[in-house]
Amino acid sequence: MGFDWSAAAGTLEVTTALERLDLLADPVAESVRALGDDRIGATEIDPDLADTAAFCEKYGSPLELSANCVVVAGKRAGEVRRAACVVLATTRADVNGVVKRRLDVRKASFAPMDEAVELTGMEYGGITPFGLPEDWPILVDPRVVEAGAVVVGSGLRRSKIITPADVLTRLPGSEVLEDLAR
Repeated sequence: MGFDWSAAAGTLEVTTALERLDLLADPVAESVRALGDDRIGATEIDPDLADTAAFCEKYGSPLELSANCVVVAGKRAGEVRRAACVVLATTRADVNGVVKRRLDVRKASFAPMDEAVELTGMEYGGITPFGLPEDWPILVDPRVVEAGAVVVGSGLRRSKIITPADVLTRLPGSEVLEDLAR
């Protein structure tokens, strides 16, 4: 294996995601397969513990190494513009400041759950930056990149991905955005 996931993994056993594509939602598996990076890990979890705080408490994964991915939407001239924001669990995305300006919309807000699930092909509580629609910007807070290895969703509530944060900057549409999180 090419990467030490232990700092972010807590008590979980992690294997390369390329060997456990069954733990990933279909669009996520396609993305991981295309990247071909064996440093991306996957691990099975209790789906009732998919929410960040419960996950970190149960499995001993540090909150500061968990990254949340939220789908944000706004309108401009009748056109809906969407983005994914990736921020550490210890921070919050500045949706109505930095994200609103980046999307060039009058108002930005979190996308409704059913819309986010339908558009991503992922389960709510498991949405991840891997496998998102290619026309969406993936806005990554610099603190995520500085974290080293981070835990993100797998597209399913029953598993997590643990990845070097620099992999997130190689995803289609990814950009590191200063001051994304507060």
